[in-house]
Amino acid sequence: MASVSVAAGLAGSGSTTTKSTTTLGTLVTAHSHIRGLGLDEHLEPRASAQGMVGQLKARKAAGVVVRMLQENRIAGRAILMAGPPSTGKTAIAIGISQALGEETPFTMLSASELFSLEMSKTEALTQALRKSIGVRIREEVEVIEGEVVEIQIDRSMTGGTVLGKLTIKTTDMETVYDLGSKMVDALSKERVIAGDVIHIDKASGKVSKLGRSFARSRDYDAMGTETRFVQTPEGEIQRRKDVAHTVSLHEIDVINSRSQGFLALFSGDTGEIKAEVRDQINVKVGEWREEGKADICPGVLFIDEVHMLDAECFSFLNRALEDELSPLVIMASNRGISKIRGTSYKSPHGLPADLLDRMLIVSTTPYTAQECRQILEIRTREEDVLEISAEALDLLTKVAQETSLRYAMSSIATADLIARKRKAQPKQITIADVQRSYALFLDAKRSVASVQAARNEYLDEQDYSVLEAQHVPMEVS
Repeated sequence: MASVSVAAGLAGSGSTTTKSTTTLGTLVTAHSHIRGLGLDEHLEPRASAQGMVGQLKARKAAGVVVRMLQENRIAGRAILMAGPPSTGKTAIAIGISQALGEETPFTMLSASELFSLEMSKTEALTQALRKSIGVRIREEVEVIEGEVVEIQIDRSMTGGTVLGKLTIKTTDMETVYDLGSKMVDALSKERVIAGDVIHIDKASGKVSKLGRSFARSRDYDAMGTETRFVQTPEGEIQRRKDVAHTVSLHEIDVINSRSQGFLALFSGDTGEIKAEVRDQINVKVGEWREEGKADICPGVLFIDEVHMLDAECFSFLNRALEDELSPLVIMASNRGISKIRGTSYKSPHGLPADLLDRMLIVSTTPYTAQECRQILEIRTREEDVLEISAEALDLLTKVAQETSLRYAMSSIATADLIARKRKAQPKQITIADVQRSYALFLDAKRSVASVQAARNEYLDEQDYSVLEAQHVPMEVS
């Protein structure tokens, strides 16, 4: 692997980070209402902010972690978020992701995923760890920046050839550039007109519209609220500018592991990557750091339901956390004293004692009735359902306390459908709609009670053993 291929791969991959998205278009998911950790500038948690409610101590601890990550002061550590089900562990992890922003890699992984991939468990963990480490590469590029004075586009009689001229200026100079068909298409795509301040990357030909010149602010009587006015650039039109690309170590691994590695990033078929490739990349990235061309940005790997990992994975994580290039690993578990998968030993949270000893443990506690009510109120706004009456919200809060918060949150959508079907007047969810939903859909406790009450009508292990004992092969003459 030549160093040229590494550099080319980095430049081609652009600014990409690994992020866990909670919304796809208008899709509403369980945590799509989370916008951050809900902390003030002093890392003090607000009672209800950015979709987060309650869990003040856990959120403050998460805020400290975010601040240390932003200052590159924490990496190669492990944090365990432990608490009963429905206490906001995953919500806090997503809040951390939102608070870190786009520049810090954040990878979310469910422990059970490792056992369904077409690669070894340790390879899957290695890829997840390297996805969570960013490399910020700095380079100089030539750019053209200025205010558009005029665009002339000439089309041939047949329409096959499109050429043009671009007149662009700064406060100090003005220049005319000849345009080819690709640049004409790029300018048309960005809807560039006279008076716009634009930025053109000479190497890639990418056109970015920075805004509209203040000198043209009075050209129109009415403008949209999204119109942004900027000053006309000063100095030379063509200049050299420092830019930074952030990529993950895993992306560099994939690009350099095969001849068409860049395409594998889009197909997802990365396969197993040889250790020799990773070692060479680590050496090259180390050289870039010494030369001041790149910085390492440790990110976060979040492993949900970590008790589903087995002893081999825990042993691998123990060693991986001591590596020089290691991210912050946050794990979540809702288990108490349980067996470590793959062994006969029991341990707190289903994790080995030597791994627990390395961890900072953040605990979450069950929500109070008032906090449950606030969360349900936020969810009704997020899911864009009919207005819910105060009495119905009180009943949903009681359901959340007696069953689970997840069940109550799921009941919002079903109660809304029931209200719409009966064409409620006024258009709102009432107690009757919530009661109807509660009667139609069982929660876990009522489901267990119904199975126990009619246990003779269900098949169990004893029935199967009796059927096997009574089976007599049919004779065929």
